Amino acid sequence: MRFVVVTGVSGGGKSTALKMLEDMGFYCVDNLPVSLIEKFAELIAMPNSEVTKVALGLDVRAGQSFEEATRVLSQLRQDGYSMEILFLEANESALIKRYKETRRVHPLAEDGRVAEGIRRERGILEDIRKAADFVIDTSTLLTRELKEELERIFVRNEEYNSLMVTVMSFGFKYGIPADADLVFDVRFLPNPYYIDELKHKTGNDKEVQDFCMSSPEAGQFMDKLVDMIRFLIPNYVKEGKYRLVVAIGCTGGQHRSVTLANELYERMANQGNYGMKLYHREIARGKV
Repeated sequence: MRFVVVTGVSGGGKSTALKMLEDMGFYCVDNLPVSLIEKFAELIAMPNSEVTKVALGLDVRAGQSFEEATRVLSQLRQDGYSMEILFLEANESALIKRYKETRRVHPLAEDGRVAEGIRRERGILEDIRKAADFVIDTSTLLTRELKEELERIFVRNEEYNSLMVTVMSFGFKYGIPADADLVFDVRFLPNPYYIDELKHKTGNDKEVQDFCMSSPEAGQFMDKLVDMIRFLIPNYVKEGKYRLVVAIGCTGGQHRSVTLANELYERMANQGNYGMKLYHREIARGKV
């Protein structure tokens, strides 16, 4: 029997995750009354039960004490029930944007201020977040990326990566990414834009990659960057960080930044207990 409790901040993607788990063969129940959780756990744990995978959704919108739900889950674990907790997280700006787009009211925003509701909810969810087996930040995740992450954990049973590292290329002329944790400027490298046969290509093309990486400074920079990030990652993990955005920028975000972001991703992917994503913010601009 696999029993997964799905919870997290309102607007973090709990309902979407439950639908995805249902498609993966889980029997899903959303917002069961707290008084029935223990009985529910007993029923699904019975030896003759036909249900082998269950997902239970819990959030503060249940109109009941979430602190009591947390206590019940803790007691179930102490009683020997095998249970996994999936916590869906998102940053404040992403949550506010989602609430504005859907025109929904945050369940704890009594005065109508979404930010205040988010703050109150984080306090209520603090304990269950600490107890969670999996924390997924959906702030910048596409729907398909969330599905891939859930399949990796709950279908393929691969090792969970507590830290997700996003390597992003961007152009300074369009502004520094607001969600970047680390920003690196590679405008010191020779610019392929001034080479006629490379001008309309990008760092995803081998000719541009060869040109950019032919510079000795590019290789030295990459060696130092990889060494620094490999040093930082375990320390970020130790401090409970679950999302790291490394942004590499050049002037227009088409050539040098894309090349070095690709190179960093290739060197760092599948090298440790962290997940990797690659994102080129300005590539689409060059195709317009």
